[in-house]
Amino acid sequence: MGRLILRFAKPPALRLNPPAFETMSKPVKTAITPTRAEDYPEWYQQVIKAADLAENSPVRGCMVIKPWGYALWENIQRGLDAMFKATGHVNAYFPLFIPKSYIEKEAEHVEGFAKECAVVTHSRLEAGPDGKLIPAGPLEEPLIVRPTSETIIGETYAKWVQSYRDLPILINQWANVVRWEMRTRLFLRTAEFLWQEGHTVHATAEEAQEETRKMLEVYADFAENHMAMPVLKGRKTDGERFPGAVDTFCIEAMMQDRKALQAGTSHFLGQNFAKSCNIQFQNEAGHLQHAWTTSWGVSTRLIGGMIMTHSDDDGFVVPPRLAPQHVVILPIYRDDASRAEVMAYCDSLKKDILAQRYDDWPVLVTIDDRDLRGGEKTWGWVKKGIPLRVEVGPRDVAAGAVFVARRDNGEKTGMPRAEFVAKLPELLQSIQDNLLARAKKFRADNTVEINSKEEFYAYFTPQNKEKPEMHGGFAMCHWNGSAEVEAQVKKDLNVTIRCIPFDDADTKPGTCIFTGEPSARRVVFAKSY
Repeated sequence: MGRLILRFAKPPALRLNPPAFETMSKPVKTAITPTRAEDYPEWYQQVIKAADLAENSPVRGCMVIKPWGYALWENIQRGLDAMFKATGHVNAYFPLFIPKSYIEKEAEHVEGFAKECAVVTHSRLEAGPDGKLIPAGPLEEPLIVRPTSETIIGETYAKWVQSYRDLPILINQWANVVRWEMRTRLFLRTAEFLWQEGHTVHATAEEAQEETRKMLEVYADFAENHMAMPVLKGRKTDGERFPGAVDTFCIEAMMQDRKALQAGTSHFLGQNFAKSCNIQFQNEAGHLQHAWTTSWGVSTRLIGGMIMTHSDDDGFVVPPRLAPQHVVILPIYRDDASRAEVMAYCDSLKKDILAQRYDDWPVLVTIDDRDLRGGEKTWGWVKKGIPLRVEVGPRDVAAGAVFVARRDNGEKTGMPRAEFVAKLPELLQSIQDNLLARAKKFRADNTVEINSKEEFYAYFTPQNKEKPEMHGGFAMCHWNGSAEVEAQVKKDLNVTIRCIPFDDADTKPGTCIFTGEPSARRVVFAKSY
């Protein structure tokens, strides 16, 4: 039985922190230590731990996604899957294992993924002389554990496509992927991760290019309107494009340490994979020709992006459109007699809330009646990032009221129960809109135009090289298109060209800040994940 004597909006020693970094006259105790300003990478890990999102697995480089974290992925799946189907795509599933010979057919693809491949060479285990299990039954051909599926799906499409009447093929797959990583970080870079990969086949280059751009727009729409994470849309340079692609388009988001996160990619593959996989069809004139293909994908990396876009020094902050729960009701009572009255009120309130809809979905609500101290319970939900906390005590029951706290800005207010229930969809949308506006402002405040090499190098060089402070941002600079310049900047500063943006505002010609040569337009430089 929970017994709470006082209402705690928050413990007196703590306060809710806004996402913007601040300079304060004296230290303020926070729920997450270290803070973002003190140690951003460790802050990120502690937010995940405090929100109970995921943990490292006994298998090196892999993660266990816990229920609150997996619910986020389910909501991402639900939103994206509806958008894919609205654009004419259907789901299918293809093998996890890919014959080595398939990977070898596309030379650039092989070079891009060879160092990351996990390889299966035996079919079973047997007991050795000492009783320990040893691999047995060598395979005739090694199998690669899926790093991506262009080759295995291409081989399948080659059987399905015979005529122009068979086109287009518009298929998406929800699956897991394995890529060995030396340095792993939960959600951002793990040896195994969850994702979706779309693979389409078209009769013309124009149709395939249109598909590539269309799916990038789907990703940008989802990032901004579901995740409240603003993104830049653009094309990757030749040095950064997907192995085997003709063109790679991407969405890039700014995290709170001012680094870029590539949040999604869409690839125009031309006829490269069609030729290596022999995807041919008879066109309307009766001639045999190779098809044009695309691929596009996002992964559980989106959860990492959401954490680093919105969370603060008190924990995770979840955009309502992806929240596992929208509202938590926290009962407050003194004794068994008041408990019965308060719990009946909470049960009734829960039913009223469930009858409301937000984003074409029932408002999700839970009652937390665990036997915990008030502050511990409250701060548990703060750290999990639930959009709204609702406290209900005997006085609220008597007044027909509730006491409401917003996670995004820490605002707390008492209000009539009926008014709260009626305004719930509006209140949740207000939180969603505030998170997007706040993230857009942060990106704007940390995006600069740089017009000299000296200024560029100063911008991306930390003052403390032993333990770099947060520095840099998005630098809009003129570049002459040279791969050598691009490689030198990456070597010197670990800064890359994130994209050549589609935004027309940056298309004025100028002078490359590195070489003094003509430049067609500004591009986006940043440090990145």
